[in-house]
Amino acid sequence: MAGKHPYEQYFHQLLPALTSKVEEFRLLEYGTIDIASLWDYLLKKKWKKPVEGVHMYSLVSDIVSMKPGDFMNYATIEAFRSPDWLEEVNQEELQELLYPKN
Repeated sequence: MAGKHPYEQYFHQLLPALTSKVEEFRLLEYGTIDIASLWDYLLKKKWKKPVEGVHMYSLVSDIVSMKPGDFMNYATIEAFRSPDWLEEVNQEELQELLYPKN
């Protein structure tokens, strides 16, 4: 993005809703989701085209209605877009997956 996203100014006001959503995802056993990655998803995907004069209740509604699958799809695609996603894989685990020991 060229500049700051217009909704970044609402981060601190939306923090309770973000925290609640992260806790909900953890209860559903999506433990790797954190506030920063959730916020990144919202800015880059959900709120890609910001609305001028947006209401706070609309932003909260977007957070509360978010489904884990939507976030996980986004996170998976972003991981594959990363230039070094394969380098992050533990080489021993990769060998075990490719050549399992019976």
